[in-house]
Amino acid sequence: MPVVGGGIAGVACARALAAAGRPVRVLDRGRRPGGRMASRTLHDRVVDLGASYLTAEEGSPFAEVVAGWVGRGLARPWTDTFAVAGPDGVRGTRRGPLRYGAPGGLRSLVADLADGLEVEQGRTVEDVAPGPRLDGEPAPAVVLAMPDPQARRLLDPPTAAALLDDRPWLPALAVVLGWETRRWPADLHGAFVHDDPAVEWVADDGDRRGDGAPVLVAHSTPDLAAAHLEDPGAAAGPVAAAVTRALGIDGPPAWTAVHRWTFARPARPREEPFGLVDGIGACGDGWSAPSRVQSAWTSGTALGRALA
Repeated sequence: MPVVGGGIAGVACARALAAAGRPVRVLDRGRRPGGRMASRTLHDRVVDLGASYLTAEEGSPFAEVVAGWVGRGLARPWTDTFAVAGPDGVRGTRRGPLRYGAPGGLRSLVADLADGLEVEQGRTVEDVAPGPRLDGEPAPAVVLAMPDPQARRLLDPPTAAALLDDRPWLPALAVVLGWETRRWPADLHGAFVHDDPAVEWVADDGDRRGDGAPVLVAHSTPDLAAAHLEDPGAAAGPVAAAVTRALGIDGPPAWTAVHRWTFARPARPREEPFGLVDGIGACGDGWSAPSRVQSAWTSGTALGRALA
């Protein structure tokens, strides 16, 4: 059974199918699994470019998975407190659930979950049709573990309408900002940025990964991302200026890098755990609201068990 998409939802779905003894293979167009839990090596260290962290509800099945990662040193408890900032500077702090990071980058957790599965990287799927059929070949079922707009491209209009409807997804730019030394408080962790046209969120990448590197990762507003989708690099300057202003950093970064997420997150995730129409399933963080890493894992696992 093919699962299209090698993010955490697709890999969790494949893992559930394999656990039930069903033959399954993951098809992913990227070079390695991870999806929007993406990590990239920049200036000789891994930087998280997609999801900033993960949370796990106490007593949930996902909490058991996270505990296993922590026990093996793949994930680490990070913080339950972030700063709240605006264009005028830091305004206070906000507490929430415990967030977890990963010393090897969040992508390493997806790779661990995929261990032992048949994963075909660099595989581009062109068409999924009722039957179901994948690129013209029959299959017992097909799973689409990806943002809705990407899944719609593979489906005919009636199937897409029945499975996905037409709810929008929001873009974002992840802008990596590196300094020679740390120029912000050790207890910053991250900051929600309000009332700024350029930036919504900033993560202390050295803090969340535990190596103390002087690297921040800022996530842009959807409006700024939409205006720079054709030229993402042009957003580095406005984002750097917004971050230094909001966090009171004295001086611009020594280097920057920008990653474009055309479909970063769903504007309105569904309450339902997954979609399934005529043997074609859909899962991911667009389901099992609210949108987060746990939702994607829960959605993929639920769909895999239903198909098994």
